[in-house]
Amino acid sequence: MPLSHDEIARFLKSVHPYDSLPSEALEKLAGQIEVWEVEEDGKVYELGHSLPGVFVIYDGQVDITDQNGSVVSQLGLRNSFGERGLLKDGKAATHATATTPSVLIVLPPDLVRELIEGHDVVANFFNRTRTERSTPQSLATSLIDVLMARDPATCSPDTSVQQAAQMMRDKHISSLCVTQDEALLGIVTLRDVSGKFVAEALPETTTVSDIMTADPITLSPTDIGSDVLHVMMERGIGHIPIAQGNKLVGIVTQTDLTHYQAVNSAELVRRIAQAHTAEQMAAVTAEIPQLLVQLVAGGNRHEIVTRLITDIADTATRRLLVLAEQKLGPPPVPYLWLACGSQGRQEQTGVSDQDNCLMLDDNVTEGDMAYFADLAKFVSDGLDTCGYFYCPGDMMATNPRWCQPLNVWRSYFENWISKPNPEAQMLASVMFDLRPIGGAFELFTDLQAETLAAANANSIFVAHMVANSLKHTPPLGLLRGFATIRSGEHRNTLDMKHNGVVPIVDLGRIYALQGQLTGVNTRARLKAAEAAGVLSPSGARDLLDAYDLIAETRLEHQVRQAKAGQKPDNYLPPSVLSDFERSHLRNAFVVVKTMQSAIGHGKGMLG
Repeated sequence: MPLSHDEIARFLKSVHPYDSLPSEALEKLAGQIEVWEVEEDGKVYELGHSLPGVFVIYDGQVDITDQNGSVVSQLGLRNSFGERGLLKDGKAATHATATTPSVLIVLPPDLVRELIEGHDVVANFFNRTRTERSTPQSLATSLIDVLMARDPATCSPDTSVQQAAQMMRDKHISSLCVTQDEALLGIVTLRDVSGKFVAEALPETTTVSDIMTADPITLSPTDIGSDVLHVMMERGIGHIPIAQGNKLVGIVTQTDLTHYQAVNSAELVRRIAQAHTAEQMAAVTAEIPQLLVQLVAGGNRHEIVTRLITDIADTATRRLLVLAEQKLGPPPVPYLWLACGSQGRQEQTGVSDQDNCLMLDDNVTEGDMAYFADLAKFVSDGLDTCGYFYCPGDMMATNPRWCQPLNVWRSYFENWISKPNPEAQMLASVMFDLRPIGGAFELFTDLQAETLAAANANSIFVAHMVANSLKHTPPLGLLRGFATIRSGEHRNTLDMKHNGVVPIVDLGRIYALQGQLTGVNTRARLKAAEAAGVLSPSGARDLLDAYDLIAETRLEHQVRQAKAGQKPDNYLPPSVLSDFERSHLRNAFVVVKTMQSAIGHGKGMLG
């Protein structure tokens, strides 16, 4: 099917990014490209072969398959392919086969590079990495490593209060970390000195161990500044030691945060922490859609936005636990409230359903269970009032199955791992995303380590979990590379949750299982998997870039809805995207499908 110069030029004018080229550049381009005719089932190129250029489909259909023969993309009219391998090392990273008689336009490598160098619109199109957003440095986006004071002043537990006060005066500081053999035992502040030592007229022999706050809450250097402010506002404290493992490495005080106030999200946290009823909290959580708009409009990365929004849910949960204990009295035994799902992973994009459970100390008696049933109901009812509606699958602490002693939880995980039937796979997937929210955190530490070790050692269980993780697939099809929902309320849209972020969440969970990684946040899991050697550096970069693009596209869709006064959802009509956005999103989905294929064939190190 020979094509004239004019036919080629007219066609390119309908394909992004060439539609944005000046007329003279487009005319020049049309005169330099090649036209290929490929018969049905004909090979366009094979994995590892040198690429003759970037391909654009003028007519027909092409399947892109990975090294395992799995179809990762089905392409049609105006779709381009081959650019990833061409710009990386000139070698094909996939196989390409025409599934119908096809006509392809081929842009030679030198011409592609010339266009990239000479036209920003083409350079942006072929840049498959996420563009970093230029945002002002703020508490919301700064790592604690940047905010903290290093080498904090310390004293031993047997230091007298008078000596400690003199140290603080001489160093012009308001607190001392109390340590022994580099281990953090507590923190003593000027408020402790005045409120406990001076006000109570304690003897001069009083030591800091008598007035300090023992086992203070700590954060790590890799946490973000908003974590500091949220903890301070929720707990009414002004000093937070920063630890790496068991080692004290710094401290953050209110003074350190003067220029880093993340007013919006922190203000919501403060109001929830001071609320006396679920109804008062609901008035605050109703502002989350507007907060989402402000955070995204401010250029914040998706992982920052979701962390800040999840902090609000965490604070509401902990405040409800406090109110529950005020109503019901002190708990008969220690307990731990945990979240799973998007709250557990710190990936909430807005108010959603609740997924939670209770772990109880093994000393709990049958008679004590009524207390925890009442506590679970109080908290879950309160969360529902706040807009975190009841889980449709009843994955909540109000379900007696998910309110059990630690030994029962241990048996749950042991059974799921030893007998990985479909229900076990589903439950294990949910429960591997558990994150402690409030209560006795030590109840979970050993259980998490034991479970990861046992799961990793059981190859049959791992294989079942891998198979389960592949049930959610990216929405790749023929129409501009997308397979939209075919019927129902959300017809002709992409499900950016179940077919967008969930496939990557599932991959992250598998990598965490393979590497016995304790983090539950998806982005953190992918980075930790790379550091642990579970995921190759190039595979990690590709998957992180794909995740960032998909997650941010989902957020931007929800922001558009919130601005329009609509309830945010996960159903994106491809028609609202430009050719540029569609092309990048399709490529992100291709990366995810390729990584799924690799892990499905036991090649998680793809790269």
